[in-house]
Amino acid sequence: MATKLFDLSGKVAVVTGGNGGIGLGMAKGLAEAGAAIAVVGRNEAKSLDAARELERGGTKAISVVADVTDKKAVGAMVERVKAELGRIDILVNNAGINIRKPPHTLEIAEWDSVIATNLTSAFLCSQAVYPDMKAAGGGKIINIGSMMSIFGASFTPAYAASKGGIVQFTRSCACAWAADNIQANAVLPGWIDTDLTKRARKEIDGLHDRVLARTPAARWGGIGDFAGVAVFLASPASDFVTGTAIPVDGGYSIMG
Repeated sequence: MATKLFDLSGKVAVVTGGNGGIGLGMAKGLAEAGAAIAVVGRNEAKSLDAARELERGGTKAISVVADVTDKKAVGAMVERVKAELGRIDILVNNAGINIRKPPHTLEIAEWDSVIATNLTSAFLCSQAVYPDMKAAGGGKIINIGSMMSIFGASFTPAYAASKGGIVQFTRSCACAWAADNIQANAVLPGWIDTDLTKRARKEIDGLHDRVLARTPAARWGGIGDFAGVAVFLASPASDFVTGTAIPVDGGYSIMG
């Protein structure tokens, strides 16, 4: 019974931004549980490398180049995934960027870019997969938020707005689509060792030490820390879990 609860054999997962970082960590977990993976990203070479890495592990994986901020491109991406993998059961909305500036120096083009990439893409992709999930009798949507869905920071006005929006968008989808047996949940990563946070550590003095001091687990997270929560939220184990926002942060968010 326990194995079936977490078994994704025969399922197909779309992972936006799945060619690195948290997205790749989740894709690896889903693949290990039996799902076929569509790695969606703008960097073709990086996405191909990720798909090949997943295939070496024994799963079926494809790379799809798409701008997930563009409705037509998202529609074409969904059609290609269905054509090559047959269906879409799981959507991980992980595509994201950050521009670190205080509100008074952020340009409107920078604001628009962050909101479009982090929030609008989740709306477009979720809307695009909904008809097929409904027709199939259910599905799973996993949206990637952030600690900035909870906390404020002077240098993340657009990023924090987008990630706060992710949580509320997730709740709306959970309410709207529960009758269709579609569960929508958010994951809120803490401080994770990725290319994005490597840049943050260069840009923000003392960040590394402050993170370690506040995190009960006393370490930065790794992309492998997201495999388990991805499998849980994508599998029958979470069929009665919807509208939640789960921190994966080593305890960072519980500290005063």
